[in-house]
Order: sequence, then C-alpha cells, then structure tokens
Amino acid sequence: MRRGIEDILQDSISVKKRILENQIDVILEIIRVIISSFRRSGKLLFFGNGGSAADSQHLAAEFVGRFQKKRRALSAISLTTDTSIITSLSNDYNFEIIFQRQIEALGKKGDVAVGITTSGRSKNIILGLKKAKEMGLKTVALTGERGKPLEKIVDICLAVPSDRTSRIQEAHITIGHIICELIEKELF
Repeated sequence: MRRGIEDILQDSISVKKRILENQIDVILEIIRVIISSFRRSGKLLFFGNGGSAADSQHLAAEFVGRFQKKRRALSAISLTTDTSIITSLSNDYNFEIIFQRQIEALGKKGDVAVGITTSGRSKNIILGLKKAKEMGLKTVALTGERGKPLEKIVDICLAVPSDRTSRIQEAHITIGHIICELIEKELF
C-alpha cells in the first residue's frame, strides 16, 4: 500500500508539473477575464456534473464567502444547487438543457460562464457554454486532455494534461484555488 500511495502522489505531482510548464498563461487569461467581469459588476456562473458539480459549488462559495482575505462578497453562482430547477427542467424538457436554460435566465453580457467537465463531452455542459457564448458571456472550460475539442466552443479552454478523472479533478480544484487567491490579491 505504501508504494500505491507514493505512485498516486507522484502521478498527481506529475500532472501539476505539466500544468506549471504549459498552462500558466491560460490560468492568467482566466484570472484577467474574471477580474474584468467583477470590475464591471459581472458575475461568475459555475456548472458541472458529479464531482465537477461539487467543484462548481466549492468555487462559487469561495467567491461569495472568502478564500483567504476578509473582503466583500463577489458575485458567483453554482448552477448545480437548485434541485427544483434541475429536476423540473429535466422532467419537463430533458437533462441536457439544465445549464443552458439557467444561463438564459441568469446570465448577462459581461458575466463569465465556467463549465467544468473532466471528459469534455458532457452535452449539458456544451449546451450551457454555447448558450453563454451566444448571449455574450465570456466562456471558460475546465476539462481534461480529451476535452480539447471544447477549444472550438469557448473563449478559454484549460485542458488538464491527463485522462484520469481523479487527477483532472485534483488539478481543477488546485487551479480554482489559484484563481481565487490571485483574484483576491488583485481586487483587495
């Protein structure tokens, strides 16, 4: 088991090293887009499925609450939290439109939509990002290496260099924390 633990940690470190070597400019671009939105009274709309839904909620909470500094709240919403909306849309239409419809209702030009999908193939995430783009929101995808086709759909695509869901999710939350910390430092 000791060897298993070491292997898992080394794999996680390896993925983060590749992000360090190749993706800093992409992370900076995401930070700049979000800061620009906040400075113009925009908001963040996070969405994802499963573990990515949990990440969406986690990151929205960091902006609304605080990350490391006591500061005013920043406008962020996770579109994964309202079970009445999600279940009614799934029942009355279908599961694929749950984020698209919420973005239509809550998004406005100047906001930032952040779709999180480890595979890059989640239809409801793709439709949500397309609707956001159509409405003039800035669009960001956090995905894995198989999700690179999202680059054609969104303004900014950060594809974690791994095809393992666990490593991708670990990297997504690390990237999310980097974004939170640097935005707090810049704005406050």
